Amino acid sequence: QVQLVESGGGLVQAGGSLRLSCAASVGISSGYIMAWFRQAPGKEREFVAATTWIDNRYMYADSVKGRFTISRDKAANTLYLQLNSLRLEDTAVYYCAQTGRSLSTSPSQYDYWGQGTQVTVSS
Repeated sequence: QVQLVESGGGLVQAGGSLRLSCAASVGISSGYIMAWFRQAPGKEREFVAATTWIDNRYMYADSVKGRFTISRDKAANTLYLQLNSLRLEDTAVYYCAQTGRSLSTSPSQYDYWGQGTQVTVSS
């Protein structure tokens, strides 16, 4: 069973940048999908971005397109999320997740989750 560990969160001013990492405890199989979700206080968990491990096809939520970039280092079994032009509404706990199914924006389709890393954007 894989363990996912996120890091890189923190406090940043609006307009700033952060880079989140998600390290997997075991090798990620080619057929897997890796994704980022986020959850703000009092809100449901929402999709941010996802990528196919084998060929790096990706999808993004409309709210982050052009500002966030998902990438992966296959050799290091690590997923990244580059967050640029951060806004107050990006404040949330960010989670990485894994599924062996297909590219999906639904949290219910993902089987494994990290513990999350807090991103706080200040004015």
